[in-house]
Amino acid sequence: MTQSDLANFRDVLRTKQRELAKMRSLESIAIERGADELEEADYKTARELAIAGLNRGATVRRSVASALVRIQDGYFGTYAHCGIEISERRLASVPRTPFCITGQEASDRGEERVLESLDPTVFDAA
Repeated sequence: MTQSDLANFRDVLRTKQRELAKMRSLESIAIERGADELEEADYKTARELAIAGLNRGATVRRSVASALVRIQDGYFGTYAHCGIEISERRLASVPRTPFCITGQEASDRGEERVLESLDPTVFDAA
């Protein structure tokens, strides 16, 4: 991967990082009370959806920060689990990914062998 490619990915990741920084925080979720049980259920569902969105945002924030660390450390463009070069197509669509397709599927299933093989910066970058 050329220095120009790395600079482009760094720009894309930093842009995503700035975009994610504008997301609301957990403190911004209001706990509202409804006049009846149906309204209360609606508020509860809205809170749960907002919290799920914040959790997704936090996960993406961590993966973007981790990708920026990998650029800085010279490991960007290789899979964290198996060390194989990331395909240009996958990198273009998900530049923050530390996994190959097989590794991602194993990680999604919670397979310990994949998670244990990762550098701790994959999780601690944010």
